Formats: sequence, structure tokens, C-alpha cells
Amino acid sequence: MLLEIPTHEEVNYIDQSLMAYNHSREPFLQTNPFIPVNRCLKNENGEVIAGFLATLVCWHVLYVDVLWVDPRYRRQGYGSQLLAEAEKVAKALGGYLVHLSTFDFQAKAFYLMCGYEIFGVLEDCPRGHLEYFLKKKL
Repeated sequence: MLLEIPTHEEVNYIDQSLMAYNHSREPFLQTNPFIPVNRCLKNENGEVIAGFLATLVCWHVLYVDVLWVDPRYRRQGYGSQLLAEAEKVAKALGGYLVHLSTFDFQAKAFYLMCGYEIFGVLEDCPRGHLEYFLKKKL
């Protein structure tokens, strides 16, 4: 046995193999198992000032990977607007659940205010901090 760094093709093979196993155990509810749901807000100069990167995954579950607002535009409702858009798009595509994570130095209070609940905490990630895992039923 050799332990190696996989090629791009081998990475795809590993990923596809896991997807095939998952599909055999719990059939996907979506024709496309990974539907990108991404949006950005731009100011009057066309500069991106905020956005989110999310994916509706296999079973109509939205995973929000990134939600970001430029510091100059924070506390003006853009984060709430973006999160509401992500949830709206997910629901329109059959989504029923959203999950995401945030660190103790990021936006835990914001997500709680938006109706999310904590379902897990990872301590010492990064060292001396906490990562919170949150969910919301749509």
C-alpha cells in the first residue's frame, strides 16, 4: 500500500465514490445533487460589498459556506437581506433546512437573531476560540 497525494482525477474518483455510496443509502431528492446558490450585493460603483456562497445539497438541505459584508456596510441590514435571499431561494428549490457555522469572533449573535439555533460547538478551533454550528428549519 502506498499513501500518496491524489491527482485531480483521483480526487474526483474519491468524491464520486462517496456520493455513489450516499445515494445508495439515501436516494438524492435533487436531480443535480449540488445546486449553487450564490449572490452578491454591489454598490453604485459596481463594487461587491457583500455576498453569500451556498449550496443546496442532495436532500434539499442548504449549506451556507460564506456570508460576508464589507465592514463599511455592516449594521445596515445587508446581512439579513442576504440570508433571507438564501433561505428564499432554497425554499423555492424545495429546501427545508439550512445549516452553517460561525466562530465566536464572527456572527453568532446575528444568526441567533435570524432564528438559527446552535446544534454543536467545536472547542479550540482555532486555539482559544469556539466554532458554532447552527441550523434553521425553513
